[in-house]
Amino acid sequence: MAVHGTSKSAVSERFVYGTERKLAELMSRELGGSDLVALMIDGVRFAEHLVLAAVGIDTAGEKQVLGLREGATENAAAARALLADLIERGLDPERSLLVVIDGAKALHKAVSEVFGPRALIQRCREHKKRNVSEALPERLRASVRSSMNQAYATRDPKRAQRLLENLARRLEHHHPGAAASLREGLAETLTVMRLDLPENLERVLSSTNLIENLFSRVREIGRRVRRWQSGTMVLRWTAAGVLEAERGFRKIAGYRGVPLLLSALRARDAQLTRDKGAVDETVKAA
Repeated sequence: MAVHGTSKSAVSERFVYGTERKLAELMSRELGGSDLVALMIDGVRFAEHLVLAAVGIDTAGEKQVLGLREGATENAAAARALLADLIERGLDPERSLLVVIDGAKALHKAVSEVFGPRALIQRCREHKKRNVSEALPERLRASVRSSMNQAYATRDPKRAQRLLENLARRLEHHHPGAAASLREGLAETLTVMRLDLPENLERVLSSTNLIENLFSRVREIGRRVRRWQSGTMVLRWTAAGVLEAERGFRKIAGYRGVPLLLSALRARDAQLTRDKGAVDETVKAA
């Protein structure tokens, strides 16, 4: 009696179709009803491909993967395209939002261009520490990282900035590259500290580690791939992985402090509206 199995090609076709469907599902999510207070964006590398990922946090402290884009955080066009897609699907660019990003200048530029003053930009502290460390000889890395950790642990933005600026001055003569890396965007590594949020919530919102942790699941799945054939293949696998990981999502640590963040964002909206009104009145009077 003949035994009929399923061919490898048929299994492969079904898998491709399944991951294409998951990617389409992810990239068609409506965001108009998502009351977001924070947006995190970071790039995650798969071989020579890099996927830009956007994760949102809502007023209840729930996490949601919002979108993916093949590209690099160093590529402003890719970052703008990701943000434009989120807005097209309902993200409101006229409401203030905490935006947590890595240290890439192009990504910073894209966020500033799209959201303007509505974006409260927090640069990832972990990326900052990593970038500074990589500009130092091995023997100094642990001590400098410890000094940076101590500054960020103060929970006093003025004191933290003073400590970090003093550290940059100490590094400047022998290690000017590390000093320049520390100074670049330094104030924006303290954005959440200025909002006076609970410590555990501040810790979550001060880095893009949430995305790194999410993609650890995707990497586990991706270890089975011997060769990434294209950026489309990377996106399909990534979508399948993050949707699977989402099933285990829990609220962020410190979620009870999210109303304080929401209050700060709405106060910023009110101030920007008042400022615009004052400018309009001045223009009329002129």
